Amino acid sequence: MVAGTVAVVALVLLSIAYGSTLIPLTDVIASLGHAVGLNEHQVSGPVGKIVVDLRLPRTLLAVCVGGGLGITGALLQTVTRNDLADPFLFGLSSGAAAGAVSVITVFGDSFGIWTLPVAAFTGGILAACIVLLLVARVRGQGPERLILAGLAVSFLFTALTNYLVFAGDQRAAHSVLFWTMGGLGLARWDNVWLGAVGAGTIAAYGLWNHRRLDAFLAGESAAESLGVPVARMRRMTFLVAAFSTAILVSVAGVIGFVGLMIPHLSRPLAGALHLRLIASCALFGAVLLLASDLLARTLLPPQELPIGIITSSLGAFFVVTLVVRNRL
Repeated sequence: MVAGTVAVVALVLLSIAYGSTLIPLTDVIASLGHAVGLNEHQVSGPVGKIVVDLRLPRTLLAVCVGGGLGITGALLQTVTRNDLADPFLFGLSSGAAAGAVSVITVFGDSFGIWTLPVAAFTGGILAACIVLLLVARVRGQGPERLILAGLAVSFLFTALTNYLVFAGDQRAAHSVLFWTMGGLGLARWDNVWLGAVGAGTIAAYGLWNHRRLDAFLAGESAAESLGVPVARMRRMTFLVAAFSTAILVSVAGVIGFVGLMIPHLSRPLAGALHLRLIASCALFGAVLLLASDLLARTLLPPQELPIGIITSSLGAFFVVTLVVRNRL
């Protein structure tokens, strides 16, 4: 945890310093100190504005989104007892992306700057409701049915997104690419709080119910014998995960594999019990997304790669490693 905290602090400073214009770390620290009132000396020129108004919100959003997706993946893997569970598997990210793309290509900007976040959030919640309705219609509500329903909804919304791309305004291809591959370029002070709400909601839920989640580790029968309402707990966890994922996707687009990788990386360090696991997933999720965003901005200057390309590449390598080690 100490090493992860140091890594987060270092990556935050590097993320603010590196970009289209390189800012010395001394100026970064001075600008941050002036912003919080610890330093009366103001950095000359536009450097202070770049640090505080442009790069700091992006960095904070990366911390929130990375931590939130990491915790979401851990909780979904616990309640479904599936090591590959993450928001992608249940159609949550696909639904949010479809909502955003429908606004970009068909409906247009009706609510100003909040149109895309509202549409993405609505799409994610709609996908979650469809999954739960499908599960409720079949006999038995085990985790395998939830996974199958999520896969079906994911494919459905992915098909809808592809149709909207081809049937809608072709000039919106760049915006569509952002929402389907993710990025932090829309980070501003007026929407960073959304990332904090998304991450805070799933973290608070996990910490409040950490003992009930621990009971899932012993199996459903053991959890029921300990007084945990397994089916209701699974549905509630899915709904909270859907809410948080929809908010996070509404400001950062679809960023894949963070929720899958981070729990596997955290368990060997923090253990399987959820009190420490949630804190570890939040920390190392932030590390992963900060590092990925830094690579996305520096690998192909002056262009900025979609951050989903970085995380998906790492995720593919990670899954192959798990398969080779016979852990799946």
